[in-house]
Amino acid sequence: MLDSQTPSRAPSSAAVHSPSRLAIPKSLRSSPSMSNVHGLPESSASSINNVDMAEGILVLDVDAEVEPADSEEGIAVGQIDANADEESKKTLREQLRKTLNTRPSLELRPSSLKRKKKTVDELETPSRYTPREYFILTDAGKPVFTSRAESDTESFTTTIGIMQALISVFIDECDKLKFINAGNTRITFLQRSPLYYVCSSAWGEPESVTRSHLEFLHLQILSIVTASQLHKIFERRTNFDLRRLLQGAETFLHSMLGRLEFDLAMSTSSLHCLRLDPLLRKRVADPLVPSKMKDILYVILISQGRVVTLIRPKKHSIHPADIHILLNTAHNPSIYNSPASSSWIPICLPKFNSSGFLNMYISFLQREDHEGSTFSAASSDAVDSTALICISSGANVDTIRTWCDGVKQKLVVDGSLKALIDAVNESDYTVGELGIPGLRHFVYKARLQVQVTFPVFEDPYDDETEKRRLVTLYQILHDGIHAKSGQSEPLKLQYIRTEKECVMGWITQPFEMYVALSPRLPKSAVVGAANAVSRWVKKEEARLFLRDAPVF
Repeated sequence: MLDSQTPSRAPSSAAVHSPSRLAIPKSLRSSPSMSNVHGLPESSASSINNVDMAEGILVLDVDAEVEPADSEEGIAVGQIDANADEESKKTLREQLRKTLNTRPSLELRPSSLKRKKKTVDELETPSRYTPREYFILTDAGKPVFTSRAESDTESFTTTIGIMQALISVFIDECDKLKFINAGNTRITFLQRSPLYYVCSSAWGEPESVTRSHLEFLHLQILSIVTASQLHKIFERRTNFDLRRLLQGAETFLHSMLGRLEFDLAMSTSSLHCLRLDPLLRKRVADPLVPSKMKDILYVILISQGRVVTLIRPKKHSIHPADIHILLNTAHNPSIYNSPASSSWIPICLPKFNSSGFLNMYISFLQREDHEGSTFSAASSDAVDSTALICISSGANVDTIRTWCDGVKQKLVVDGSLKALIDAVNESDYTVGELGIPGLRHFVYKARLQVQVTFPVFEDPYDDETEKRRLVTLYQILHDGIHAKSGQSEPLKLQYIRTEKECVMGWITQPFEMYVALSPRLPKSAVVGAANAVSRWVKKEEARLFLRDAPVF
């Protein structure tokens, strides 16, 4: 069954004037090597409702949240050429209808756990985790992006053509192709006219996971070319080659895909904050509050890919997806490895306003910025990864630079910067710190704050294959708890046992939690361990989560 009903989304009203030209730093990193997608074997497909990434906002000012202007609803473009042989098109459609049949996504309820055990056990096969492949194409069939490092031109063109033909067949029927199951491989499609996004994965994750990855790719594209610009371009020229406009920006898409593989904050649509003493966090945050600068929207201090503090206007909130766009941009190799200590680029925050650009000023706290301060070799990475991000709607670059330089100088003079760098090196924690027998790992999301915390991955999950397997199990639990793949109802508690561990997902009003423990523990001990984790987080929440951040 294919769902053709999609709620439309209203465009944002608070447009910001976009610059006439978009300057993108030159790419400094090559794309990862990935395997090829071949022709589609006999397959089955199923359809689910669209996954809404807006699970919440960082603060409770819900009226400030603006949905992106794009939607799947629109004109049926990208159809098969009208001059093509009608009989061939009819034959293709009939063949697809014969081979596509319903197969539900992985759903592990207690009643079906025995039936699905074989599917879960397949996650333990190392060869299963071949790199996922991602493709972006226009509705006219023009290639835009592929995650393949090196592509055979003829093979790549053929693959894009097949994808466009598959999507077009369903558009002709006023329907939408959601995904195709082909053996262990699932091919997920996301239509965001004028672009199509495709992911091929054999990892065994729920369909909602790869769909969220494609959503993030779409948001990253919109951060470079706004939704209004995109639609205007393709209204004028339906066969426009978007690769020319995105030249040099591919590195942002590759780094986004790299983050999506293991970032549990992105998987849970939340924010990952640096574990820090609340008094030190406040001490660092106070100098960041802008005064007499009307154009500043957000000031964010980050370190090692996590948020230290976030300063915002009283009546404005920021969506977690927009924060992940900012983090990905700031730590992109073309910016992070730049010899310049600061960068100034236009950026669109799609969840804030998908039709206009803002200005993003990124200033890394380089070691030369704090002469007279002594840092150990172990602290150098923390220094280099600590950055100040200032988002403004129209402030002059010199004004922002002067203000940021003044803030950095204050942090150096009062010793806050050195105290922060020392704390960053001690911010990670292990499950051993909790002292809970049998506990191997956990993920805890504070639902009110929309923030997540988790320990470092240790043995047996320090190996990348095992880490991927555990993250996939967490994603299966998350999918079942939130009923993201068409389940009849969400679950409050879900338990899965494999040969290597048992995992449990649990959701309540204040939190949701995912724990991994020894498979030898009885279920009662697993529940007891989850309660112990909850008590520990409650005791440490002032350090684990960002609370009472300054506003202006």
